[in-house]
Amino acid sequence: MAIARYKDLCIDTTGGEALGGFWAGALGLSFEADGEAGVLAGETPEHKVWMNVVPEAKTVKHRVHIDVHAGSVDELVELGAEVREPAAEYDRPWTVLVDPEGGEFCAFVREPDKLPAYRLYELVVDSAEPREIAQWWADVFGAELGGDEGKGWWWLENIPGAPFEGMTFVSVPEPRTVKNRIHWDVTVTLADDLVNAGARLLREPDDEISWHVFADPEGNEFCAFTPAADAEPETERG
Repeated sequence: MAIARYKDLCIDTTGGEALGGFWAGALGLSFEADGEAGVLAGETPEHKVWMNVVPEAKTVKHRVHIDVHAGSVDELVELGAEVREPAAEYDRPWTVLVDPEGGEFCAFVREPDKLPAYRLYELVVDSAEPREIAQWWADVFGAELGGDEGKGWWWLENIPGAPFEGMTFVSVPEPRTVKNRIHWDVTVTLADDLVNAGARLLREPDDEISWHVFADPEGNEFCAFTPAADAEPETERG
């Protein structure tokens, strides 16, 4: 039985509105200034992307990255991205780029009649044991699990609340070393349900935050909002 529902997405930034402005354009969302790094908004609350100001700059490859639908790679470059691995040179259907703060993401160019208004295609998570962690999240969300054993890819489809196609967990050799700069938030009825499922509690609600901070079995941070936390003012961030 599912115990959580996708809530929204969070992207760390060192500050300013440049990164939020870029991702608003890349994802087909509106940018709302808030005096800090801004917030991205769309048709539903689940489309929201919080830009979280953090003191540390990016130092390693993103452990969690975004794949986007795109009309062209050039339009992403015009927004402020830089091409790192062109699709044609690597004989694959996606181009690897970096955003204005150096965060890796992949662009899949679509025909005009197949290009959605909302451009987030999927979230991709580097993993030590992709099948196991994908299964864990499938159980937490009550989502459908698929996979390709040969490629070392496992994915979730039909994630409750998620306004994009799914999440893909891929095998990588390097270990996780720093906090993820992209994470997702979930809603739950009881935070203890996540602990019972195998999540590790990192921080409880306190005078500064109204939500719980967890790590999944591979250490990926995420925030969980109970009904009480969701009732807090919209300025609170996950």
